Amino acid sequence: MPLRHLFLIATLFIAATAHALSEDEVKGITFGDVEARVTALNKAAADADEKTVAFIQALSDDAVKTRGDKVFVIKDDKALDPLSGAEVPLPPDAEDVINPNFLRSEMDNALAALKLLSKDETTRAAAIKTLTGETDEARLPLETDADVKVALKAALARVEASLAWGDKLGAMFSGISLGSILLLVALGLAITYGLMGVINMAHGELMMIGAYATYVVQGLFQKYLPGAFDWYLLAAVPVAFMASALMGAALERSVIRFLYGRPLETLLATWGISLMLQQLVRSIFGAQNVGVENPVWMSGGVQVLGNLSLPYNRLVIIAFAVAVLLGVAWLISKTRLGLFVRGVTQNRPIASCMGVNTARIDTYAFALGSGIAGLAGCALSQVGNVGPDLGQGYIVDAFMVVVLGGVGQLAGTVYAAMGLGILNKFLEGWTGAVLAKIAVLVIIIVFIQKRPQGIFAMKGRSAEA
Repeated sequence: MPLRHLFLIATLFIAATAHALSEDEVKGITFGDVEARVTALNKAAADADEKTVAFIQALSDDAVKTRGDKVFVIKDDKALDPLSGAEVPLPPDAEDVINPNFLRSEMDNALAALKLLSKDETTRAAAIKTLTGETDEARLPLETDADVKVALKAALARVEASLAWGDKLGAMFSGISLGSILLLVALGLAITYGLMGVINMAHGELMMIGAYATYVVQGLFQKYLPGAFDWYLLAAVPVAFMASALMGAALERSVIRFLYGRPLETLLATWGISLMLQQLVRSIFGAQNVGVENPVWMSGGVQVLGNLSLPYNRLVIIAFAVAVLLGVAWLISKTRLGLFVRGVTQNRPIASCMGVNTARIDTYAFALGSGIAGLAGCALSQVGNVGPDLGQGYIVDAFMVVVLGGVGQLAGTVYAAMGLGILNKFLEGWTGAVLAKIAVLVIIIVFIQKRPQGIFAMKGRSAEA
């Protein structure tokens, strides 16, 4: 907020210093060059009473005339004395007061500041809007009144405290938003790597497929269902899941099932697959990024503080991440498929002896992790452009989340994702984005050195193997 506005606002809290409008002030505001009139205006507004406000308003409305050194306020076709308010005769040769644009702007700002304490909410809102558009501090005359300086410093301290809280809450929200995205990305990896032990370097490209599936659904709605375009995202969510899940199942059946228990070969094979998928997307959609639009109900945001706005698309992604997390937790812990997945990953020979088709469960589990990656891509399409390199920016962070949280532990994945997101955003405010990434990596390395099992250690036979 400009200093001149803080000065005007601070003076409003000094009611005891307000005095009646004087003749010198009336003449100072009305006569003379522009700079002298502005100085007189600011001085009068600093300790204004109702008559001062009324006179400034009349002057702003071009309702003031002069003759010689006499000043008249015109109201309802009558001439009034600006000091007493009494009706006086208007000389026939009275002249209008000329107000340059610069002076008009000053009067508008002074009136807006004086109206901030109005009982009428509409009046206060209009005053705030007027002050928001004024950014020039050079025209503020220095006030020597000690009480005004004290009030000014107090008002400035309150404004700075409010802005500081806005910055802190904004960093917290940004961290939670980033953490929710990391959680979506890492949930699929927590299954394919955490539960199955497959180092899938193509996980980022499975996210990319989900994002492009969302882009395709958007295009179909634009072409065939333009009236329902705002609901395309509801159709894109299952499409993104199925597209990535089917691709994951195909990869598992054709390549990865031959590489279980061979981590180095799996890493190299999936890295090569990731390059192939990137090139395939470039061939179909082009090398340039494509834009995915937010539906109307995801546009805009909630204004919490003057410097803190919560975008709807980020809020929706946070809620979506929570919903996906709860769905995965329920699927793994409460369903027959989840029981089979846990049984196969913990003790494959015993699960096979119990009649479980382990090869089929491997495919289902890998398809599930890949489908969740597709959901992450669908969510990411709502906060940025979609391109062939979309997944590359998140794959390393996703692995760090899974390792830090504890391999195979969904609860640890949640804690790690949120912790890294919030820590990264707070460090960015102090060190910048690049140094923040380096600092987070160093912290993770130190933590893993002290606690290799991550935040939550795996329990049961899988931990003993």
